[in-house]
Amino acid sequence: MRHSFDCATWWTLPTGADNTICDVPGVQVGNTDVRGEGRCTGVTAVMPHGGDMFRQPVTAGLSVINGFGKSVGLVQLAELGEIETPILLTNTFGVGPCSTALIRRAVASNPEIGRSLCTVNPLSLECNDGKVNDIQALAIGEAQAEAALNACGTRFAQGTVGAGSGMKTFGYAGGLGSASRQVRLASGAGFSLGALVLSNFGQQSALRVLGRQLPPLAEQCNDDPDRGSIIIVLATDAPMGSRQLTRMARRSSAALGRLGSHIGHQSGDIALAFTTANSVSRDSADIHDAKRLDERCMDAFFVATVEAVEEAILNALWHGVPQQGYDGTMLPSFRDHACLSCELR
Repeated sequence: MRHSFDCATWWTLPTGADNTICDVPGVQVGNTDVRGEGRCTGVTAVMPHGGDMFRQPVTAGLSVINGFGKSVGLVQLAELGEIETPILLTNTFGVGPCSTALIRRAVASNPEIGRSLCTVNPLSLECNDGKVNDIQALAIGEAQAEAALNACGTRFAQGTVGAGSGMKTFGYAGGLGSASRQVRLASGAGFSLGALVLSNFGQQSALRVLGRQLPPLAEQCNDDPDRGSIIIVLATDAPMGSRQLTRMARRSSAALGRLGSHIGHQSGDIALAFTTANSVSRDSADIHDAKRLDERCMDAFFVATVEAVEEAILNALWHGVPQQGYDGTMLPSFRDHACLSCELR
């Protein structure tokens, strides 16, 4: 999962054991791929916990950094500050089937949803993989969403897999990446923060890696404008409220800037954050107690967010393999860049 280049002098906080979002206890991720006949796409699922999320939602926050996107479920997330289904990531035209799959899954566990119970708010987000994948083929259906959900575990592949199969980051192949950080407070209390990105943004000539501008590939024609979108999912086991999680999600934009993005006009950049702490059952009493992180401790999590998101994007690039689009366009490998070793070592 890890990079092969030394980045210890660039990042300041230690990673978790696997350096993924699953270093936050209880969080799981699953992928499914769709390949062949012009198709190069997939679905990635994120489960905040393994229980019934409709009955036991998690506290969450949201930052719409740039709203050029077609996601489902964000309005209610912003209003109520909670997530009540797993999170599905896919391509732009796969959002509908993924949402339906989440609804069916919730109804199967809670047959009174929409009847004696309230309706369920599915959370499905997207990036446009149409540079590589023939998006008009509508290759994502409920079956692919279910496959990703059923594949969830604490170990998962990164790069050109799952929802990241056909994504393009700074002109290179690669879309799915993850990283984590450990936060130790002055009191001695320790917490985990993990990031997972579906990355599909950036202009190749603007790319900066660990603070250094990486020369673009002269032989490639991938210096498109900074557009295409990124979805950022943050998880922590620190006890935060929705407002605090929103503040943390907002800091994700700093990581994009460190890599050279100006968050372009046609880039749908969305960050959401949730905590596995203080999860309360819908069947609980009218009033319940909840711990909250002191505001003075938020800076530590802001640093962890920026570092984890930046490294997650680089992991998406590092693990990507070259992809040829349905129209013959080739996305090159970041890892195989001729200047990579001399620039990053």
